[in-house]
Amino acid sequence: MDKFQSGSIVIMLVFYGIYFGKMLGQKKKGIRTNQIAKGDKAEELLYIEFIMKIATIGVPVYELVSIFWGINQASENVRIAGLIIATAGVMVFALSVYTMRDSWRAGIPEHGRTKMVSEGIYSVSRNPAFCGFDLTYIGILLMFFNIPLLAFTCFAIFTLHLQIRQEEKYLEKVFGREYREYRRKVFRYVGRNFRADR
Repeated sequence: MDKFQSGSIVIMLVFYGIYFGKMLGQKKKGIRTNQIAKGDKAEELLYIEFIMKIATIGVPVYELVSIFWGINQASENVRIAGLIIATAGVMVFALSVYTMRDSWRAGIPEHGRTKMVSEGIYSVSRNPAFCGFDLTYIGILLMFFNIPLLAFTCFAIFTLHLQIRQEEKYLEKVFGREYREYRRKVFRYVGRNFRADR
């Protein structure tokens, strides 16, 4: 097993450890975190969440296939960049989950309004958890580049984007002017509109 194989396995263990560990911790507090494609939601939202769920299960499965079989068509430098990007993705994801505390949910909650979070990492990205997913997926893709993994990764990133669009509608409906003001100041993925702060 080479450094990229072992590094990517550690990255996946940490990433999914944070994801499922947070869910388990919230479950012990009586918080239903996993709300993806569950409940009495609008048909479009259920469909998008269901497709996203398939994509976000399919990517790690094919990532593991690529890792254990050592499938790779990238140069050493590209693989090193991938290791750095995937590590950054895990850090961004961990920071976003930590900052959200008990307001973090996977999927759009049907019931139980949470607090709107706009501080910390959320002051420079409206969707840092999704950015963490994207960076981790892209990093592993670069470490084990192959066409099927590229297709899985692009599809997953696209479905995450669709989910973000649905969450934006939900947040505007729930938080109204507070969310619209936040959206005016902070970009969807990364960056801040400093002119809006004046």
